[in-house]
Amino acid sequence: MAVAAVTAALLVAGCGAGGPGGGKDGKSGQEGKQSAAGDRGAGAAERPGDAAGARRGELPGVGPALRSRIPAAARQAVVVRGAGADSPDATVTLYDKGANGWQTQGSWPAHNGRRGWTADHHEGDQRSPVGVFALTDAGGVLPDPGTRLPYTHSAAFTPPSYWSRNTRHDFDYVVAIDYNRVPGTSPLDPTRPLGQAKGGGVWLHLDHGSGTSACVSVAKPAMAALLRALDPARHPVVVMGDRGRLAG
Repeated sequence: MAVAAVTAALLVAGCGAGGPGGGKDGKSGQEGKQSAAGDRGAGAAERPGDAAGARRGELPGVGPALRSRIPAAARQAVVVRGAGADSPDATVTLYDKGANGWQTQGSWPAHNGRRGWTADHHEGDQRSPVGVFALTDAGGVLPDPGTRLPYTHSAAFTPPSYWSRNTRHDFDYVVAIDYNRVPGTSPLDPTRPLGQAKGGGVWLHLDHGSGTSACVSVAKPAMAALLRALDPARHPVVVMGDRGRLAG
C-alpha cells in the first residue's frame, strides 16, 4: 500500500475517525467555541489538584489500580486528568521521578475524546482509552523540535484536505500513545496488534479547541515542551483517564 494510502487510513480510523471531532466533516458540534479548558488559554500552565498527594511524592489523584500498572523503570509520567467521564476537557501534567518521588514539571489545559473516556475503547466510540501506556515514538509535519524520542518528520502527517480548516495543524507535532500499536515504530504505522475493532492511532497532538476522536490534544507550546522533555532513557508513560477512574 502506498504511504499516502496507509497514512489516510490511519488518520481516518485513528485520531481521525472522520476528523478530530468525529463528524463527517471533522466538526464536533463544539467546534468554533472553546470548552472550559480551552477558555483558560491553551498554552497556560495550570496547577494540578491533590496537593497532599504531591507532598507525599506520589502522582496526585492516581489511585492504586493505575499506579500498580506504572512500570518500575518509569521516571517520567504524563498524567491526563479528564474533567469527567463524558467530558472532552482535561489537564495534562508532566511529572519527573527523583529521590523525593514524583515532582511536577509543567501542566497545561487539554482535550480528550469528545464523548469522554472508556475502559474498553473501540473503533469510532470517540472516547479516549483509560490506562497506562508507554510513550516511545514521535513525529509530525514540522521538523524535530529537539526531542530525544525517535522522530518521524513527514508531510504524511498532514490531515486530509476534507477535514475542517482549524484541524490543519493538529499533527504538526505528535507523540504516539502505545495503545494497540507496535512500540518502536513510526506513529504512522497502522499495525494494530489487538485488531482493528479495538481502535488505534491514539496520539498526543496539537489542540484545535474542542474534543478529539480518542487522542489527547494540547497547545503547540505545550507539545513542544513535552517533546523536548521526554527522554526514552527515563521510560516515559502516560497515565490517562477521567478523575474518577484515575483515583480508583
